[in-house]
Amino acid sequence: MAPVADLGGVQVENVPFPPQIKPPASAKTLFLGGAGVRALEIGGNSVKFTAIGVYLEEDAVAPLAGKWSGKSAEELMDSVEFFRDVVTGPFEKFTNVTLILPLTGEQYAEKVAENCAAAWKSMGIYTDEGAEAIQKFIDAFKNETFPPGSSILFTHLPPNSLSISFSKDGSIPEKGRATIENKLLSESVLESIIGKNGVSPAARLSLATRFSQLMLQN
Repeated sequence: MAPVADLGGVQVENVPFPPQIKPPASAKTLFLGGAGVRALEIGGNSVKFTAIGVYLEEDAVAPLAGKWSGKSAEELMDSVEFFRDVVTGPFEKFTNVTLILPLTGEQYAEKVAENCAAAWKSMGIYTDEGAEAIQKFIDAFKNETFPPGSSILFTHLPPNSLSISFSKDGSIPEKGRATIENKLLSESVLESIIGKNGVSPAARLSLATRFSQLMLQN
């Protein structure tokens, strides 16, 4: 197996995502799975809001490769199951959301919470426990503001923890600001970015392309 660091880093809209990183609340070093911009069409223009990097624990490579080796980037990009395997796999993941345009914590948290709740209700899995986790998520962002260059950081720790951190200057704190013990929320936050209807098709494509390249190196 070629070293995952050989994949290199990625720069998205002047935001650098290094090839490896040690996330908050984790003792491990994760590698960059993929990175891309989140943009929306507004008034006929593509408005870029955030740059997003998704990191994976090296232990993710073997189980994913065992199932998906030999697939092209296009095949992985089109596979809902591949990204579900990334999202639900029993290995650490880290998501770095860096702001291109300013946003308040309330704006960000309420949109993510709304998307999670809608998805759970559509699948018939919305519960009191889920509602409580969503409220804790919203509470973690109260009174926060995110100017351009600041970051919202999620460490997805198996089996069921989501650690939330913030950075104003691109540095990575050692500890999380808040930890929520809810497996579904931890998975849903990541799926809302790289899943079938995720907010960053660019990050999804980057992950598919880089993982396919990694498989070709071996």
